[in-house]
Amino acid sequence: MDGGWCSRRAVLGGLAGTAFMGVTPATAGAGEVSSARLTALLDSRRDDPHPDLKGVVVLRHGRGIAEAYYNGDDATTLHDIRSATKSLTSLLMGIAIDRGRVAGVDAPIARYLPSPLPSGWEAITIRDLLTMRSGLAADDTDPASPGNEDTLDEAGEKTGDWAGAALAVPVREPPGRTYQYCSLNAFLVGLIVECATGQSLDRLAQEALFGPLGIAAHSWRQLPGRHGTGQGNLSITARDAATIGQMVLNQGTHNGRRVISQRWLSDSLARIHPIAASDPYADFYGYMWYAKDEPLGDGRIVPVHFASGNGGNKIYVVPSLDLVVAVTSSAYGKGYGQRRSQDILLSILKAMP
Repeated sequence: MDGGWCSRRAVLGGLAGTAFMGVTPATAGAGEVSSARLTALLDSRRDDPHPDLKGVVVLRHGRGIAEAYYNGDDATTLHDIRSATKSLTSLLMGIAIDRGRVAGVDAPIARYLPSPLPSGWEAITIRDLLTMRSGLAADDTDPASPGNEDTLDEAGEKTGDWAGAALAVPVREPPGRTYQYCSLNAFLVGLIVECATGQSLDRLAQEALFGPLGIAAHSWRQLPGRHGTGQGNLSITARDAATIGQMVLNQGTHNGRRVISQRWLSDSLARIHPIAASDPYADFYGYMWYAKDEPLGDGRIVPVHFASGNGGNKIYVVPSLDLVVAVTSSAYGKGYGQRRSQDILLSILKAMP
């Protein structure tokens, strides 16, 4: 890969076989939900007035028990999962740490990025990026913010140098204090992974994540200099999104093979920072993974971990029910997309015995 923006000292030397081997019978045994019931739930979504729900895949005990596609998509459609990509970038950071290419989450990011960097960057750690507490002047909800996603994208389009624009964002406050969601943090995580491994995000993902999971097709936006977009723009199928969720549910293994360390998954899914005050769909944030306790209205409260992207793209992981639900949706920029995906999840959770 082009080493342009990477500090040279940092560069060191599908569902196949798992989820859809078969579908459980429509008549389920005691303690199980029938695939027919779930299929009926998913079919009811065909009456949705918005033509942008694309797919839902449900796995239970590691096997596919229901799936449905809408509005022209099918099991082979590659779909842009937007910011749910951030959770996968976190997985790639875990792989880089597992392989010894990155020292750990408490390593300063300046160790892996080119100098000089703006004042204050030397105090920022990888953990600060992963937990959205970098202290950088980056707020995706504020167009006036220097590190706003759209502002940086416009600068990159104008100059052809996205990394340069990102590495010029000033520090707003000391790191580790305030949660502020922004795509810049995820872009920097991806850039550090690239600098530390000497591979593009896309290439590392294919070799270390998608390949082992049997994911045969994907598309990930590449920037000039062959840098990846760790913050988004990964396109995969709904089935493959579910496969990734199943690997996370399996604490880092797929078909008995270790893909990512159990410790990384445990740390990533930890409830590190409460965010319910600013996010109606999540209670906590970990290493670019969300967590929420979902009340079902019948006295049950189900803890859920998930990746989340604009438009309602979700990878839900529910350990207590041994359940994975992937939702693909193109309701980009529309609030109902997130609500609809949560409604789909809740209907599935309520159907579980």
